[in-house]
Amino acid sequence: MSDEAAGGRVFFSNIGRSLEVEDEIRLVSVGVDIGSSTSHLVFSRLVLERLDNRYVVSERTIVHESEVLLTPYIENAAEDISIDAEALGRFIDSQYEQAKIDPKLIDTGALILTGVAVRRRNARAIGELFAEQTGKFVSVSAGDAMEATLAAFGSGAAARSIRESARVMNADIGGGTSKIAVCEAGEIAGMTAVDIGARIVCFDDAGRVTRIEEAGHRFAEEAELVLEVGGKPDPGGIARMVACMADRLFEVICRPTLSERTAALVRMAPLCNDRRPDAITFSGGVSEYIYGRQAQAFGDLGPELAAAILERVQAWGPRIERPDEGIRATVVGASQYTIQVSGSTIFVAPLEILPLRNVPVITPDLPLDDEVLDIERIAGAVRAALRRLDLHQGEQAVALCYRWRGSATFARLDALCRGVTAGLSTALERGLPLVLVGDGDIGGLIGIHCQEEARLPNPIVSIDGIVLKEFDFIDIGALLETSGAVPVVIKSLVFPNSSALGRVDARLPA
Repeated sequence: MSDEAAGGRVFFSNIGRSLEVEDEIRLVSVGVDIGSSTSHLVFSRLVLERLDNRYVVSERTIVHESEVLLTPYIENAAEDISIDAEALGRFIDSQYEQAKIDPKLIDTGALILTGVAVRRRNARAIGELFAEQTGKFVSVSAGDAMEATLAAFGSGAAARSIRESARVMNADIGGGTSKIAVCEAGEIAGMTAVDIGARIVCFDDAGRVTRIEEAGHRFAEEAELVLEVGGKPDPGGIARMVACMADRLFEVICRPTLSERTAALVRMAPLCNDRRPDAITFSGGVSEYIYGRQAQAFGDLGPELAAAILERVQAWGPRIERPDEGIRATVVGASQYTIQVSGSTIFVAPLEILPLRNVPVITPDLPLDDEVLDIERIAGAVRAALRRLDLHQGEQAVALCYRWRGSATFARLDALCRGVTAGLSTALERGLPLVLVGDGDIGGLIGIHCQEEARLPNPIVSIDGIVLKEFDFIDIGALLETSGAVPVVIKSLVFPNSSALGRVDARLPA
């Protein structure tokens, strides 16, 4: 195995190396979550063991969970308040020291920006800066859809829906936004997001306003509350404002149709709310007050908003369950590695396009059962998968994972290739490579067809014999001359305490 200076990744890139000589791999991992309200880290140790032609995580031990930092902002920036990168850097450095882990010894990790933090002027730059410094992170700016999904899995709502054969809703209430996801049989059946959070208005110790988000101005107007930076608002007006926020959030959670005011706050398509969930869990910073894990106020609306929401949900009827994780639900405890070798029926052109690193995976529900494949339906499924993971802007290459079914006739291959390229058109028009990953043995045929028949001018990487899922990121190494295959490192976002979905989570004292 090699640890490349450019990327620091652990993967099989040496042509003369064989998988058989490595039986166990040990890695040190860190997860970093920078959110609207809070930022924190989790350090883990991973043990990977060889299973046939791949390595899987056999043990995951959390060795240090950082304190939770109120995400620092530069308050005097012109118009758009920015995240204070310098203060964040000091906090992260201090946590490495407390964990007694040298940053140079980190093998892998994940950095996630969520909520309002994603929309800050320098948020993406911060993500890229940290990823560049470590050289080992999966770096994700999680939009509303991805954050709602992360919270649903991280809170354990998805796992609970399997264990209890129940319809489970998770409401992740953070500093700037709230994300709601409905889970059934371990899958997301519906999701939405709304501009409601505890830190849309912030106060100093004397009760004076220090920051107001756009949503804060909206709710203040609705509550007929005078709200301005430096002012000390009327407590009765604050109570009215919080009541308005809780009413709007409750409307999003349970109503099939939304009022005009509420609809203006919703950031995605609303939930259909055709039937009530059996259970509801809460995550995010506000959940710490809902479940009584926190009593201290932090200069925001958290305690009041928690009480107002809890009152409304208790009267609604679904049982309220405790999540696996609250404030840490969206933090990624580790990047779980698996290492696989592709099949030999692959197509790579030009060869210089490899290696590729940190390519996000999409797994569209492709309609491949019929003998005659529908190009438009295939394209639509690809676009839906891109939207689900906030990748529809086409700013980066993605790895499209498919499961081929049926005969490999010219017409069926042609429909698949044209449907996939149509669905990925935004990224392909920017010259990004087409990356296709299948679990069968027709990767070579599909790659050749895309180049010679579909006349795709982009670089093409079409490999097979690999199993992927959403929330995976992959590295594809250079061609192995001895076998004609390529090494693939698969890094999956791992959620704390998701053992019900088959993940190992052993803990040591911090």
